[in-house]
Amino acid sequence: MLPQDIKNYASQFVYQPVLENAGKLKKKFSKFIVVGMGGSHLAADIIKAWHPELDLIVWSNYGLPKLNEKVLKESLIILSSYSGNTEETLDAFSMAAAKHYPMAVIASDGKLMRLAMKANIPYVKMPHENIQPRMATGFSLMAFLAVMGEKTWMLEAQDLAKQLHPAREERRGQDLAKRLYGSVPIIYVSAKNAAIGYNWKIKFNETGKVPAFTNFVPELNHNEMTGFDAKEKTVSLSREFRFIFLKDGLDDRRILKRMSVLEKLYHDRGFKVEIVLLQGKNDIQKIMNALILADWTAYHTAKLYGVDPEQVPMVEEFKKLIER
Repeated sequence: MLPQDIKNYASQFVYQPVLENAGKLKKKFSKFIVVGMGGSHLAADIIKAWHPELDLIVWSNYGLPKLNEKVLKESLIILSSYSGNTEETLDAFSMAAAKHYPMAVIASDGKLMRLAMKANIPYVKMPHENIQPRMATGFSLMAFLAVMGEKTWMLEAQDLAKQLHPAREERRGQDLAKRLYGSVPIIYVSAKNAAIGYNWKIKFNETGKVPAFTNFVPELNHNEMTGFDAKEKTVSLSREFRFIFLKDGLDDRRILKRMSVLEKLYHDRGFKVEIVLLQGKNDIQKIMNALILADWTAYHTAKLYGVDPEQVPMVEEFKKLIER
């Protein structure tokens, strides 16, 4: 991942996806099952965070979720794989095709795209850019909205091309990366913004090549935080972590209070906490600005450790081993 990829991110929202075989969708669906792994389902997570009222399930596994047959027949199953060659997603395609469930495909190329064309089902062929799937969430978001038939949401997303200014966030990300150097990030968010925390974690893992973890308030107040109630014999286990609180001013006031109290408890125990305020005029701007900051922070984390911020060699090594 090059700095230019982050700087050009806003331009992805200019993308006008074409839904081929759209006539095969006999109705506008209100229920969706998104099948995708890694970066190929991040846009669906974002849509769910943006519009939590949407009846959308994200499935990251082989096959399909164990749901009532009626539910599966009434839902549009969207199979997403940026490369088009993801093993788990191809398996889900085979199962859905055998059952004649409503289907659509989002991919840039690969076997999944060829299967969609051969089966004459609706599909969007995304631009085949030389970027990792985690960096294609703009393209992917627009493609999902096209498949879902959400034209109003698409117009709102298209405005991001003018509203986002990724280059302005680099300094903040660089400074945050310096403060996090030598520690393991743990990202805390509200339950509403769990998808943002998960995206941050993935950016640290794949781009920064460091372990990272995420959890959400209020659930973590009932379990995880007690693991950091450091005592003499356990304090050494906790010292390598640094906590990033992603705060949204529109979160429930009780959630914000919980975050503030937890911040104090961690400070009292000698832990360092970073506060990041979500910024933007609306929910989708807040989400995307937060993800851009995550990209810059992870990129500069990689540079500080002297690792490649783009490629994911362990993933490729793993794929080769399971194909034997």
